[in-house]
Amino acid sequence: MYAIIETGGKQVKVEEGQEIYIEKLDAEAGETVTFDKVLAVGGDQFKVGSPYVEGASVSAKVEKQGRQKKITVFKYKPKKNYKRKQGHRQPYTKVVIEKIHA
Repeated sequence: MYAIIETGGKQVKVEEGQEIYIEKLDAEAGETVTFDKVLAVGGDQFKVGSPYVEGASVSAKVEKQGRQKKITVFKYKPKKNYKRKQGHRQPYTKVVIEKIHA
């Protein structure tokens, strides 16, 4: 059984026991979070919501909070002596999908 959930402005296909990295959530490590925005549920029967499936949810356990590798943002304009160097590390939350309630 799988589900397609919406979190952090993105759509993610999840299955039970799967580890996923999503946009940062306001939850500590070890807490349980519930995703109510379920777009579709698949398995024996396929259900598609309009926009969300009624009564469906996905529960997951927060494993850790972290930040991704640094990316370098470099802007320049040729022949104008304009250069800007900036780094960025995107925060994430690692969750393990426990149960899909359809």
